[in-house]
Amino acid sequence: MQVHELPRRPNPNLDHIPGDYGLPVIGHTFGLLRNSHKVGKRMLDTYGPVFRSSALFQRSVGLVGPEAARFVLLDGEQNFAAEPAWNLIIGGLFEGGLLLKDFSDHRFHRRALQHAFKKPVLGAYCTSLNRYLAEGIGTWPVNSYFDLFPRLKGLLLENAIQSFFGEDPHCNIQELSRAFIAMLDATLTLVRKPLPGSKWRRGMAGREVIKAYLKDQIQLRKNNPGNDFLSSLCVASDEAGQLTDDDIIDHMIFLLFAAHDTTTSTLSSATRILCRHPEWQERLQREFTGVQGEHLSMEDFTALPELDWFFKEVLRMHPPVPGITRRTVKELEFGGYTLPANTSVLVSIRLMHYLPEHWIKPEEFDPERFSPERAEHKRDSFQWLPFGGGAHKCLGLHFAEMQTKVFLFQLLRRFSVSLQPGHVPKIRAVPLEMPKNGLRIALAPV
Repeated sequence: MQVHELPRRPNPNLDHIPGDYGLPVIGHTFGLLRNSHKVGKRMLDTYGPVFRSSALFQRSVGLVGPEAARFVLLDGEQNFAAEPAWNLIIGGLFEGGLLLKDFSDHRFHRRALQHAFKKPVLGAYCTSLNRYLAEGIGTWPVNSYFDLFPRLKGLLLENAIQSFFGEDPHCNIQELSRAFIAMLDATLTLVRKPLPGSKWRRGMAGREVIKAYLKDQIQLRKNNPGNDFLSSLCVASDEAGQLTDDDIIDHMIFLLFAAHDTTTSTLSSATRILCRHPEWQERLQREFTGVQGEHLSMEDFTALPELDWFFKEVLRMHPPVPGITRRTVKELEFGGYTLPANTSVLVSIRLMHYLPEHWIKPEEFDPERFSPERAEHKRDSFQWLPFGGGAHKCLGLHFAEMQTKVFLFQLLRRFSVSLQPGHVPKIRAVPLEMPKNGLRIALAPV
């Protein structure tokens, strides 16, 4: 069976696999939206590392552990398809993105996109990122409590638009930001029809706004490329000779989604942790004193080991994407169970990051577990996977690392951060981990 022939919504018989489907029709949907980690942990403890479940009107098989991740993500025999799995979540809005491509088609597009992540582009972005984040953080209130989340989200979105689309004096960043936010809001709706006044209709309209802007820019960037992602992809398309303008548009919209939302999630988690562990604010601030000047360069990263440990531990405890989904192309065997063709499979990254057989006291925040002396993450090459693995491993992982580390440098070299007393952030874990009741903090000069 070819991938494109898979029915859009799978419904195989999974009763031979341990587990349960939860409530009629809706399954575990409400529990998933409230606390997906708690639901997954209960399923793992009750049924083991292979279990059946149901949520969001779809039956699926959950797989937990490095061996399961290796089995699904390496996939040398092309047994698992990403497009039909992710299409139910982000299809339509982010059509044509790299995550929604498989096998030879995926390899071709990934090679083209790699041109846009060359070191000169990343270096130019690092320079502008320092300046932009320093200016943005400098506008935030000092010595008074405010909700960090919308300010962080807006700052990173405007920066991503400028960095990905380039310095365009005629670009209406606010209009593009509103259009993109409408697309993000639409991913959370279960009604995926363009009904009047619906989130889906507004999301699709937002996509058309961004498409129109990019369509006007592509030929300009081909004729006069700069050091931005759009220009790099336009040049790569000419070198490859096969990427169409529509391909470029689809990839740019998806890259904006992948880079912005995941980094917003990571930095929200990092800030919450810094508030709970002020000793790590002090450790990072001491380490930053060794950086010459007011900007953090790519060359500085290797001289900041504690920043790297902190970054990795944040992603272990709070991976922005809690799981990786695929669909089986044919019948398979794993863990002693048969996975029918067209089965939705979810590899839980967050559950794997808390397995006590791989991590010492996994519920505790402990960045030193990533130090050379302990190196817990090296016990198995597939036990720490915030960026996925195999052919679909996140292409922008160095880009995400740069964003996060530059932000922490620009924040902590000037301020200490504290959580407002009585404020308990509540976390929404689906589709990405985000604070759903805000993140109220205060900044104090150091």
